[in-house]
Amino acid sequence: MRFPDAEYLVLSSRLVPGLDGGFTIATMQRARHMAAAGVDAGRGPWLLTVDPGARAEHDAHRAEFARLGLLADPARMRNLFDEAGGAAPPGVTASTEAAGAAAWLVAAARPGALAAGLPYRTVTDAAGHPVIDLPVIAGDPDWHLSTAPVGVWGPEGIIGVLEGFGGLYRAWLSHVVARLRAAARDPERPVVVVCESRQLGELLVPFAEPGVRIVHTIHTAHTEPPHTPDAPLNPLWARWFGIMDAFDAIVWPTPSQAAAVAARFGARDTFAIVPHPAEPAATRVPAAARTPGRVIMLNRLAPGKRVDHAIRAFAAALAQLPVSVEPGTQAPAARLDIYGDGPARAQLEALIDELGLRGRVHLLGHVPEASSELDDAALLLLTTAFEGQGLVVVEALSHGCPVISYDVGYGPHDMLAGGGGVLVPSGDLEALGVALVRVLGDERLRERLGAEALAAAHRMDIASSMSALAAAVARALAGPTRR
Repeated sequence: MRFPDAEYLVLSSRLVPGLDGGFTIATMQRARHMAAAGVDAGRGPWLLTVDPGARAEHDAHRAEFARLGLLADPARMRNLFDEAGGAAPPGVTASTEAAGAAAWLVAAARPGALAAGLPYRTVTDAAGHPVIDLPVIAGDPDWHLSTAPVGVWGPEGIIGVLEGFGGLYRAWLSHVVARLRAAARDPERPVVVVCESRQLGELLVPFAEPGVRIVHTIHTAHTEPPHTPDAPLNPLWARWFGIMDAFDAIVWPTPSQAAAVAARFGARDTFAIVPHPAEPAATRVPAAARTPGRVIMLNRLAPGKRVDHAIRAFAAALAQLPVSVEPGTQAPAARLDIYGDGPARAQLEALIDELGLRGRVHLLGHVPEASSELDDAALLLLTTAFEGQGLVVVEALSHGCPVISYDVGYGPHDMLAGGGGVLVPSGDLEALGVALVRVLGDERLRERLGAEALAAAHRMDIASSMSALAAAVARALAGPTRR
């Protein structure tokens, strides 16, 4: 199915190379796949972000995404704060405006003053002129919901305010929509906003521009440990479920999460299942041609990824694996290469030393092209506590690389339903070690799992994913807006 004729915007809090793990890659890939599916004559959707960095930082992010092949045209990636001071989007000739906020921001401001006693951060334009004063809501996970006034600057000082971050974000979105419709010379042209962020979704509920539909995507689990379907809700998601009927479509990455939500809250005709796909390799590297005993992980070094479980299970397996046949060494053949960085690095380094695994377990840091290692590895290991889908599992399958994963909600169970890996009860270190010994010690098993992996990747292809997303958009556009 083709995407309906409309303007398409992909909205995210931030998109920064190397940050936010699979979320960033999945969001960038979705936009790229939409372009390949014909959105805006192949140019794809506009990518909108609202992180208040400097224009030079955002330009560097655009360049890096382009280098990685995730962004064909840097001009399609726009940032609120780049444009708040009157700067034009990338690739567009800037207009000549007076110092201070852009005309669209001035027009949205209402009379008012900053909140007394609240600290503020001043955002400037490229020339150093003040543009916006942002309230600093320290230590509050719900900072984005604050309605503390946002100051809007003119040449002589603050000329008005907006109602919190939500008022600021909605003012920019209204401006973007109006400009796109003006360029199309169609004031009623339909606009589809693909919202990739829960925080932004919560702030879009009052956004009721005629002809705009909001498609809200999900990237993670909505529960607390033990992340079973009936587990307590994450408090942040509990609030989101109270407003989910304001969205014109809700895109779940796996059937199991959609089913769990439907069982708990009731099914909705807005629900759609759109997995993140990966382009399968044309040919698979057979098990015999891969580095025997090489296990890799591709994830952040964060507590929720439970990399310490992987290291401990690997240590237990190491004693049971055959020794190397390389001349002059009696060292075990297996090694664990961990790609990624994060706050748990120091603790993991200490654990490696404690278990005497130097030379066998390697923390290799963030490597942008690390997924290419899936063509050499004997298997991918995933010990996460929870997932929305687990893009890394799809990537492994697309390379024909077998997977050993904890059986967590909601991704690995769905992704490996057609084969390609081994699921282990979540948190069971002993079973994880047994699975490592079993798979690493059996080349014939790895060959079978690798063939299953590639077949599974072909079933989760890009065309099917984009067809499902296009159908969800068509249903949303066919009905009235829900806000």
